[in-house]
Amino acid sequence: GYDGAAEKRQYDGARDGDTVTFTGGTTGKSITGGKLTFSLDGQESVIDRTVRKSPTLAAKPPEGALVLFDGKSAENFKPGRMTESGLLMQGANSIKKFQGHKLHIEFRLPYEPTKRGQARGNSGCYMQARYELQMLDSFGLAGKHNECGGIYTIADPDVNMCLPPLQWQTYDIDFTAAKFDKDGKKTANARATVRHNGVVIHDDIELPKRTTASPLAEGPEPGFLHLQDHGNPVRYRNIWVVEK
Repeated sequence: GYDGAAEKRQYDGARDGDTVTFTGGTTGKSITGGKLTFSLDGQESVIDRTVRKSPTLAAKPPEGALVLFDGKSAENFKPGRMTESGLLMQGANSIKKFQGHKLHIEFRLPYEPTKRGQARGNSGCYMQARYELQMLDSFGLAGKHNECGGIYTIADPDVNMCLPPLQWQTYDIDFTAAKFDKDGKKTANARATVRHNGVVIHDDIELPKRTTASPLAEGPEPGFLHLQDHGNPVRYRNIWVVEK
């Protein structure tokens, strides 16, 4: 996979039937039938399409974990709604509140090809209902703070690990709550390590403030898991927490 250091190149493209042809520089490129054909330094090469899957898909909760959602009931969320196929719907708040914890969640972004930007498969996973880890159809985009894997208004992901829409993806989060003294003054910021589809995209990053649209202000009290309703049919499954 991409190591985050190699040069990135961006090209304009046009679709004709089942073929997409890209233009830019002196290199010819096309995608047909799941194969990328390109010429570089006079040599033609072909790369087959790779379908990536998160290595933590269907991860089983360890002993002592609190299972928030297993497809049987949305009773651990208020509000909490399920589809007929047993998936949790957007706009859910966990009844249980947490301080420091580890969270596993699987999510599926919708296919909305006519939409762009923040209107395309948008939701958010809010740690303690204070710090948003963005969910968005960002496959192939630059990887910004307001795209999938970004911590909204705080940090871009180290690498864009977003998969195409309709593929199940994973977040594995190790969250440390902010610390406050007896007078309620913050003495240490919250921190988080985030793995998106098994790859570390935030490594013990500091969270200096609550993020935009967070339901709760910063404070010493525990907070709930908030799965944002941004008007898009994002779905979730296999959600569990290990408290620290």
